[in-house]
Amino acid sequence: MFSHAALNAFLNGTSGMLLACGYTAIRKGKVQIHKRFMISAFAVSTVFLFSYLLYHYRVGHVPFHGQGWIRPVYFVLLTSHTILAIVIVPMILITLRRALLERFDRHRVIARWTLPLWFYVCVTGVIVYLMVYQIYAPSN
Repeated sequence: MFSHAALNAFLNGTSGMLLACGYTAIRKGKVQIHKRFMISAFAVSTVFLFSYLLYHYRVGHVPFHGQGWIRPVYFVLLTSHTILAIVIVPMILITLRRALLERFDRHRVIARWTLPLWFYVCVTGVIVYLMVYQIYAPSN
């Protein structure tokens, strides 16, 4: 059975892969392919956000069950992920808007910050999922 939390991790991971493909495309000068990947990453991230909010509205807080040295590691990771997930939303919107308005000089300036932060949020989202629901999940 594929859980709602697993779906969210899948969406996060998919966004990260689309971002990596979009970055590769633009580095190769393939602007239209880059555009498709980045719009797809935005769409998948948007679906993720709604799915994530719905899940936590229904389920509430999910505790981390790891003990020992991994606990502070988890909370540092979770804290950086959460702060950057909040910060990245307006950055994504500004970056996308500048590209759609064809203000590419201004788009590039913010995209240099947006892309790695967005990618970090996607990857750490998957890691948090694995730590909470797979690796350190309580035994049934």
